[in-house]
Amino acid sequence: MLPRVLETEVMDTLEEALEYDSMDHSEVNQRFVDDFVRAGGHPGVILDLGCGTALIPILLAEKLPSSRIIAVDYSQNMLLIGRQHLIDKNLSSAVALLRADAKRLPFAEAMFSQVVSNSLIHHLADPKIAFSEAYRVTRPGGLLFFRDLARPTDRATLNRLVQLYAGNANAHQQQLLADSLAAALTIEEVSELVADFALLEHSLTMTSDRHWTWIARKR
Repeated sequence: MLPRVLETEVMDTLEEALEYDSMDHSEVNQRFVDDFVRAGGHPGVILDLGCGTALIPILLAEKLPSSRIIAVDYSQNMLLIGRQHLIDKNLSSAVALLRADAKRLPFAEAMFSQVVSNSLIHHLADPKIAFSEAYRVTRPGGLLFFRDLARPTDRATLNRLVQLYAGNANAHQQQLLADSLAAALTIEEVSELVADFALLEHSLTMTSDRHWTWIARKR
């Protein structure tokens, strides 16, 4: 098994944020939102952790138009781009963007009916803290829906995934994906992190050749 190699927690330069935003995330983002709804996601008070440039909050607002969506990220430049996306989509009143650390959320306990996160966990040196914060701010019976990259077993598999999913991207974008895969958790590591939470039900599965998904309801 490849050892975990941490990457920078926050992509906070404008250049990095623009590079990230220029990559085509449309298919994986739409699948994320569709799978969230299939798992029981519904109109409500929804928190998105690590929202990046607000692409998933936009899809959530379009899919569940009566929802109140609060989306947080620690990168000011990601949020700067995200706010422009919201303006372009005329969704500034539907989605509130907030700079906040997922490890120290500025929200009361049990504030949200649903908490979602896509591709945040691999950025964190201690992901258990973010899982715990997400659990804390979720209402009893509320839905937690997390998805992220899974660390490959060996370098050859990592390189194959980079070529398969970023083969047409530029060298820097390919390196971003390679670094993210190397920083990701295995599904076994995720299982250990969420084992202590009091849950009504949960599932943790590989949902693609490079993603795990954790779906849970808080007791």
